[in-house]
Amino acid sequence: MVLETRVTKILGIEHPIIQGGMHYVGYATLAAAVSEAGGLGTITALTQKSPEDLRAEIRKCRTLTSKPFAVNLTLLPALMPPDYDAYCNVVIEEGVKIVETAGRNPGKFIQKFKEAGCTVIHKCVAVRHALTAERLGADIISMDGFECAGHPGEADVGNWVLLPVAARHLKVPFVASGGVGDGRQ
Repeated sequence: MVLETRVTKILGIEHPIIQGGMHYVGYATLAAAVSEAGGLGTITALTQKSPEDLRAEIRKCRTLTSKPFAVNLTLLPALMPPDYDAYCNVVIEEGVKIVETAGRNPGKFIQKFKEAGCTVIHKCVAVRHALTAERLGADIISMDGFECAGHPGEADVGNWVLLPVAARHLKVPFVASGGVGDGRQ
């Protein structure tokens, strides 16, 4: 059964399921499998050692699926950050139409991706960050409660609290990401 939502319409997918960017997991094979199953598979850019390795991974994914897939670009604080601009350029040059950003302020990259005709999903752990991303042009927000893996945020707010607040404030569609927990698992 196909479940049609604002998110599935925007992304061109059958099911409102998005494989988020996961370091050392988000390769072409997993992304293609998720996309083939009707969700949105995601290649994690920084899992690739270089922008050219990312280019090869994108091309590999295209050999495995003709369905939509995304590339995640997580903007991390670092003393020697990767060449984010080069990774961004590869995504655009390869014609990827859906990008998930996460981490630090994505404004510069949202603008570049939007100018290239990409749909941008931004992953957030707080509603104030989501509102900023919305204002900067994100098309979809991925709200991460404290239960998520990877980027749980600083306020320890779970999805049961975070999601209703997001629903009251956001105008763009959003997806619940991470897990759902009550501390008794």
